[in-house]
Amino acid sequence: MEHPEPDTRTLERSLGEYVRAVAAAVGVPDESTTVEISDTATAYLGLPRRWRDRPHHDVMLVWSERRGWSLAVETDPAEAVIVLAYHGGDNLVPPPDAVARFVADTAAGRHTGQERPRPVAAATRRSLAERLRPYLRDAPEPGSAVPAGG
Repeated sequence: MEHPEPDTRTLERSLGEYVRAVAAAVGVPDESTTVEISDTATAYLGLPRRWRDRPHHDVMLVWSERRGWSLAVETDPAEAVIVLAYHGGDNLVPPPDAVARFVADTAAGRHTGQERPRPVAAATRRSLAERLRPYLRDAPEPGSAVPAGG
């Protein structure tokens, strides 16, 4: 019998590979990213820039399976983050170069996203896994040995 939802480990790996592709497009090292699969799948990328109106606060790119990508300013731990823009569009998993353009345009003051989160139809974990599958193709299994010379 086939399971209706993918296992958490596979979903986490595929989301991780997608986030690494986005990080590369945005110019963020892997160590500045996190992925979490719990009741909601989420991702975080710490960006190497400050926001002009809040020069002492870091900027982050956040993804949620419920809202997609958003660009936000980190605040004090007791305060909610300040969302600058939401990516918008119908694609919950837009191509990494589209996410990079969204970040660059928003940082330049060309708001290409939305000021409010878009209503997203609840995606099943299976449909999310299908959208992320292309990013998992070439990723090695965790713990697998890399052949000598390759």
